[in-house]
Amino acid sequence: MSQDLIVQIFREFLKTAIFLMGPILIATIIVGLLVSIFQAATQIHEMTLVFVPKIIVIGLCLMILFPWMLNLMVSYTVNLFSNIPTYVK
Repeated sequence: MSQDLIVQIFREFLKTAIFLMGPILIATIIVGLLVSIFQAATQIHEMTLVFVPKIIVIGLCLMILFPWMLNLMVSYTVNLFSNIPTYVK
């Protein structure tokens, strides 16, 4: 197992992780920004006001994107396991 192969496996892992986390993180950042703008406009500075919309958005994103996320994780795992003989050489 060469260093290039290890770097390639790690790069594929990072790419898959970013694809999995990206949509949820982007949606959460957008909601956080909107809530912050709302708080600045109304001068309501309640700390818990930020968490409820973010939790709702994360739940909705998971409900909508879970089949795609599961398919991506399964394809990555199948690809990793099917290439084990190549990695051992």
